[in-house]
Parts: sequence; C-alpha cells; structure tokens
Amino acid sequence: MAILGVLVVLGLVFSEIWTDVLWFRRLGYGVVYRTELFTRVGLFVVGGAVMAGGVLSSLVVAYRSRPVYAPVSTEQASLDRYRDSIEPLRRLVVIAVPIAVGLFAASAASQEWRTFLLWWNRTSFGTEDPQFHLDAGFYVFTLPWLQFLVGFVTAVVLVSGLAAIVTHYLYGGLRLQTGGPRMTSAARIHLGSLAALFLVMRGLDSWLGVYSLTTKQSTLITGLTYTDARAVVTARGVLAVISVIVALLFLLAAFSDGWRVIPLYGVGLLVVSAIVVGQIYPAIVQRFQVTPSAQVLEAPYIQRNIAATREAYGLSGVSVTKYAARTQASADALRSDAAKIPGIRLMDPSLISPTFRQLEQNKQYYSFADSLDVDRYDIEGKVRDTVIAVREVNLDDAPASQRNWYNDHVVYTHGFGVVAAYGNARTGDGKPVFYQSGIPSTGKLGDFQPRVYFGEQSPTYSIVGGPSGATPRELDFPDDKSPNGQQNTTYAGDGGVPIGSAFNQLLYAIKFREQNILLSDAVTSKSRIMYDRSPRERVGMVAPWLTLDGDPYPAVIKGRVVWIVDGYTTTGKYPYSSIENLGTVTSDSRTERAASVTSLRSQQVNYIRNSVKATVDAYDGSVTLYAWDESDPVLRAWRKAFPGVVKPLSQISGELMAHVRYPEDLFKVQRDLLSRYHVTDSGAFFGQQDFWRVPTDPTESTATTQLQPPYYLTLQMPGQDKASFSLTSTFIPTSGNNTRNVLTGFLAVDSDAGSTAGERSPGYGKLRLLELPRDAVVPGPGQVQNNFNADPTVSQALNLLRQGKSTVKYGNMLTLPMGGGLLYVEPVYVQGSGDSPYPLLQRVLVAFGDQIGFSDTVDGAINQVFKGTGTSTGGTGDSGGGDATATPTPSATDTGSPEVVTARAELQKALQDARTAMEQSDAALKAGDFTAYGQAQERLREAVGRALAAEAKLEKAGASPTTGATPSASATSPGG
Repeated sequence: MAILGVLVVLGLVFSEIWTDVLWFRRLGYGVVYRTELFTRVGLFVVGGAVMAGGVLSSLVVAYRSRPVYAPVSTEQASLDRYRDSIEPLRRLVVIAVPIAVGLFAASAASQEWRTFLLWWNRTSFGTEDPQFHLDAGFYVFTLPWLQFLVGFVTAVVLVSGLAAIVTHYLYGGLRLQTGGPRMTSAARIHLGSLAALFLVMRGLDSWLGVYSLTTKQSTLITGLTYTDARAVVTARGVLAVISVIVALLFLLAAFSDGWRVIPLYGVGLLVVSAIVVGQIYPAIVQRFQVTPSAQVLEAPYIQRNIAATREAYGLSGVSVTKYAARTQASADALRSDAAKIPGIRLMDPSLISPTFRQLEQNKQYYSFADSLDVDRYDIEGKVRDTVIAVREVNLDDAPASQRNWYNDHVVYTHGFGVVAAYGNARTGDGKPVFYQSGIPSTGKLGDFQPRVYFGEQSPTYSIVGGPSGATPRELDFPDDKSPNGQQNTTYAGDGGVPIGSAFNQLLYAIKFREQNILLSDAVTSKSRIMYDRSPRERVGMVAPWLTLDGDPYPAVIKGRVVWIVDGYTTTGKYPYSSIENLGTVTSDSRTERAASVTSLRSQQVNYIRNSVKATVDAYDGSVTLYAWDESDPVLRAWRKAFPGVVKPLSQISGELMAHVRYPEDLFKVQRDLLSRYHVTDSGAFFGQQDFWRVPTDPTESTATTQLQPPYYLTLQMPGQDKASFSLTSTFIPTSGNNTRNVLTGFLAVDSDAGSTAGERSPGYGKLRLLELPRDAVVPGPGQVQNNFNADPTVSQALNLLRQGKSTVKYGNMLTLPMGGGLLYVEPVYVQGSGDSPYPLLQRVLVAFGDQIGFSDTVDGAINQVFKGTGTSTGGTGDSGGGDATATPTPSATDTGSPEVVTARAELQKALQDARTAMEQSDAALKAGDFTAYGQAQERLREAVGRALAAEAKLEKAGASPTTGATPSASATSPGG
C-alpha cells in the first residue's frame, strides 16, 4: 500500500509538472517556467542540504565525541532508559531528523527565488542615498538577499546547536547536576564554536540592520530620523563589534580550559550594551534633544523622505497649478471651456451592466462583467469616449437542465462579440446608444474575430477543435433560422494545449480529476484543451514577477478582441520612500461592489512603476508583454533574468497604442501619496495642517467608508492646449476636527498613450494637480451630493421618479474644471421593479458652486445653473449618439410668453395631481383597499407623464421650470 501511495503521489506531481510544461511551451514562455523551476529547485536543494548537513554534522560530532563511559550520577541513571530506547533507532533518527528539518528549510529557501534572481541580475539605479552614499540598487537587490542569507545561516546554527545540546546531554557530554565538570572538552569545543558562529551572525544582522534603517517606518516618515542617524546607527555598529568580540571569546574559551568564565562576562556585556546603547541612548537623544526641537532637527530627514517618495512613485514631475476656483461662473468662460470638450461621459460603467445584460445578453448563458470598462474609439473620424464590454459565456447562468460534463466543457466553450456604447449618449427613454452590438456582432468597429475563448468568466476548462469535416459541437451563437435554434462551430485556432495523444489525455484526466477526458468521443486526435483562461491569470503565470492591475479591459485591435493588462514592478526596499499597503490604497467603492474589479493584493511597497503593458488574445489566448518603462531598473533586472520574454516598446503597434490608457490602480496609489506629498516643504509637512484625503463615494445609497473611485473621461485642464482622455480624482481636507467637505485639490492624469500612427503621446502620464486656496469654499463631492438631496425641486422630482416601486440610482459624480471653477455632473438612473430590472438614464444633476441644475440633459441642467446667461455646453451631447451642438437663438426674455405660461401651468397642475394621487395611494394602502390603491397608482403614473411632458416643453422653450428664466441660447441634441 505504501508503494502504491508513493506511486499515486508521484503520478499527481508528474501530471502537474508536465502539463505546466506543455502550457508554457504552447505559449512560448518555456524560459519562464524553466528559470523559475530550476531556481526554486536549486535553492531547495542547497537550502535543504545546508540545513540537513548542519544538523547531521552536529548529531554525528556530538555522538562520536560522547564520553566512553557515561558519568555515574542520578541524572545519568535516569537517562539510561532513553539511551536504551533510542539506540535501536539511532541510525534512523540521525538520518530522519536532518531530512525533516532540511525539507522545511528547503521549502523556505525555495520561496526566495525572486530575491535570488533580482540579486543575481541586479542593476544600478543611478541614484545614491544621502546617508551611506550607496546606490539605491544595493537596497533593492543586494540587501534583501544578504539579510536572507544571514537569517538562514542563523537558523541553521540554532537548529544545529539544539541538536548538539540534546545529543551531548543524552550521552553525558553535557550535565546539569553539579558534582563534576559541566561538559566534556569535546562538548565545550563543539557548543562554543556554534555559539561563536551564532554571535557572528547576530553581528552581521546588526550591521545589515544599519542599512535597513532606510526603510524604517516612524510616525511621520519612512527612513532615518535624526535619532536614527545620530544614535541608532552608532548603537547597531557597536553591537555588531561587541558580538564579534564575544564570539572570539567563546572560541577562546572553547579551546582553553582557563577562559571558561570569560564568555559569560561577554554575554553580559552584550546584553547590557543592547539595553544601554541600543535602547536607552537613542531614547535619551530622542527625548532631550529631538523632541524640544523636532521640526528643525528632523527637517533634512523629512526632506529626504519627500524627495525619495515623489521619485519612487513617479510624482516628481507633477504639474501643480494654484487654482482660485470661482463659485459664480462667467457665461462666456463656461461657453469657451465647454466647446473644447467633445462630450461629458454620462454612462456609468459601474451601473449599466444590468442594462447591457437585458438589452444585449441575448441568451441566459451569456453575461457581461458587473463593472464595464471605459475606452475611446475613433468613430467616423471623431474620438469618442466609449463604454465597452465583452459578451462572455457564463455557465452559472445556464439552465440547470443543460448542465452536464459534455455541455459544460464541450458545447459552451466561448463567448461572442463585444458591445460598445457612446459614453455621452442615450436614447429618448434613457438606454445606451450602442454602436457595436448584436449577434452576430455588427457596428462601427469593422470586421473582427468575435469569438471569446479567453476571458474573465470563461469556464475552468474547455475541450475544443476536431477533425476537419466533423460535425461541429461548440455552440457558436443562437440562430432562430437554424433547425436547432443555434449555429455551431469547431475551433480553428492554435490556442490551448493539444491532447490528441492518449498520454496527454491521461495527464489531463489526472490534472482535472475527470475520467471523461479519457472516455468521451468529443476528445479526438485534433482536440485541444483550454484552461487558466482569465487575462490576469495568464499574464500572472508568464510574468510571476509582476503585480497586475485589478481591471483588465478589452479592446478591438487589428481584427481581434484583446485584453489589455497593466503590469507593475514593485519593491518595498527603496530607501527613504514612504511605505504603502497596495491592498488598502487601491480599494474603493467600485472594487467593493464589482467582482470583476479587484484591488491589488495586500503588499507593502515603496516603489512602483507601470513597467509592462500586456495583452491577451481572446481567441487564441496568446500573451504578449511589452516594456512600457524601459528605464526602470527593476524591469531591467527581470529582463536579464528572463531574456526575450518582454518585447521592446518599439514593437507596440499603433492600433494597440491608441487603446493603451493610464492604469487605474497606479493612479490610486499616486493620489493617496499626493494627499500628503503635495506638501514639499519639510516644515509644513511636519505640521501636517495641509494634508488632504480622498473623499468617500457620495453616490452610495447607504453610509460608506469606501473611497470615491477615479473616473476616466475626456476633459481639458487649465494650461492644456486641448482636451484629452484623462483619469481624475478629487481631494478634501483630512478628517479629525476639520470635517468640512470642501474641495482642496483636483488631480488629473493624461491617459491617452498615443494614436494609431504608433507615436507615443508626449503628454501621457503627466499628472496635473489643481491646488485650491486654503480659504476656498468650493463644495466637495459629499457636500454637493447633500445639496442635491436637500434641494426641494430635485427631491420632489426624484420622489416622482420613485413611484411604482422604482429605484433611483446615482451615477458617477464627475468633476470638471470649467468656467474658472469646478463643475459637477452626476447622471441619475431609474430602475424599475420586476423580475429583471435595469437602470435607465433619466436625469442629469449639475452643480457649480451652490447652484444646482436638474434636467433631462446636461445642457438643460447647466442652463438652469446659469439662469439666463446664454450658456451652451457645446460638447455635452447626451442623447441619440451625436454631440450636442449650440444653436444661437434670439434672446427670449419674455418669460410670460403664451407657450411658457401654458407649459408652466400644465406642470403645476400635473405636480398637484401627482401629490393628490400619492396621498390617495397611501390612504388606500393603509385601509387595505387594493382596488382603490391600483386606481390611484394609475392616476399617479398619468400625472407623472404629464409633468415630464410639461417640463420638456419648458426645456424646449428655453425656460426654467422653477424660475421661468429663459437663456439666450439653447443647446440642442440630436434625438434628445
């Protein structure tokens, strides 16, 4: 049975290893698998051999140097029975114990393969730290490996020493009772040598600990403080020297009978030094020298931290503009700014996934991500912000009656097509305006391979392909014209691993614990098996040294659907740079509510670069890595470790360049750092009075502590020549005693990487920060949302929209610098009740300062905000798929014109009727008269319809529903 068990384990291990070899070989990344495997195995063998060898040698030396005759004593008499019990198994114990501890050590050593490869392939950063004048590469590449070696050798010495002590004690070389020598000379030499080696290791650890101070975290900064530089560095150096001296004393005592007591004094000196020099002295310096003059003494160290942090996180080139934001806008300024923006994105990708599903799902086994993606496409010569999603196959939504092994793994193998909608357009009833949709996929993206075999929701594994001429088994897409209601296909690409041979079928049957892979007639000589199919998973396997962005996004490029994944090189060892937890700073309301968007894994880092752009082909699963930041020293080291794996930047095609965007997670990390490190003066940084924070998401329906996510949209920042696709966020004052939710800063980064010509945009990655004056009273996102909720006109209208159990959902609150101030735009969606509700865009909220607008369109809402100032927002088109265009009209100052008077009267009458109907509904419901309740609800719906129609008439006439102000120009939008 034991032999059978070993064979089973070996079979499982072999199947895992060999199927991995086949997977990597098929993708062309065999060098990655080999390098990682050989490095792991090498470290495993060496680490295990060192630990096992150390323990084995201690056991053997201690046993062979045992006294010929055990001393006669009560203690030794009690040990006789243990010696007698162990003796028959002594050889087995001497072999088994080293092997056991060796395996543990080997496993720990193999986990350090990244540390080893970075040290082995280390490069220079070209920057020196100001304290020790060493290149930053020493701290990033060399120091971690040295610390591992010292720690590992220390562990070997400790375990070997423990084995020696037990053996010497068991066989009489070491005695606890008095009445004779405590240990034999052989035991003294053996244990003294191990003690000396341990102390040398502790000395080395103290010495390396001096350099580790460059990443020490204190209350305010990361890196050396005044006390560290003036006291702790000296203390650790002294302790390192004392450790070596005491180690020499142990060696001297081990080989000399007359020096036995000296090591004890040395240990006492070491302990006292550790307390006095290592603890008390630094505490005295801190308390009596630093604390009274902290701001002055810490200034140079704070300045080091500021400079290093801004460099390590790519913040040194931030463009800061003092922005005295207005709360009352000039109509001319707003008109000028608005005309430069091609369209304000109103379609919220986090909200409209249910809408995409209901309108474009087609069949229940298709699905879209629960948070869609924002990109931009050149449509008929104009670049348009786009909300895009892949129609993927989702087995969880397939009918239970159709779920079996054959259907799950042979029939439902792939998704079909993409769906794309204009970001700033809607139909008359609030639906997205799709320019790519349907099955088969049709629209303005041209011809492309629509089949999606590799995606975020793909099945665990699928078996595809087959002999030419064979009956297709894979469901391609539903087709009512076909006899069986569907079109089938046979995969013709080279994705996946061939499993035509019986050997490969056996391996994969073992891997997936599925006998049908061996038995099913669906597995033929031409079959291929696809697994590890999500974009992040595939990139993570071929580039295990990258930290991957939590939101891969699809794009149609060169006739293929590809997933674009941003890869980061990170380290937590960059000297003096602030340490951040990636999991914390990249978590926000979007990652909390959307399973398809994740925050980065919890990892302490203080250096990050978006060094790699990766693509995954949705049809064949091929993975391509491109070096995006070729100057990054960490990337250079990994490229040396894995030669040829990462392609140069020059090989990125123009079509791909046009869809590369600034990564969201990197921006989240940077905005978190800029909430503090926008302060570049050490004195102001020490005081922390001007620190900011990212606001919580004000659009959440319930109280939340989740941060507001950044938003992609096209805008023009002050100082920019033209509008650009950007990623934006806002800042408000820090919490604490100051609870004002006013705006303190606005951050945007140019996210448009380049054009189809292949030229990289010179502005890409440029961070632009608008700093508002400290005494500014520009409302922050939370205050604006509160103003929206408290406005009586808005509240009344929303209550009407909520009738009939409908739900009002707030979309993303966008912030745009316009008209010399900041304009807030928030779409309002209404989701009906029923079995399959989905949100539709019905209204738009706009705020500038404390002025609020609420209308069917952005134009109408802005016209309300600027009551009669002649404002037209040129590019804010929000219906029908076209941009809104400003149409000059004669000034209509006669607010008492018959059309306006009539419409306003109709509106007031409709609102009164709606209120009456709501009161009647409540009364009927309380009385339990459901007939009357239904009749009242019908009257309510009719009244709401009349109110909306009257409001539309007022909008068309250019009059405000509440004030009657009529602008001198009206914005028209095709299909509005």
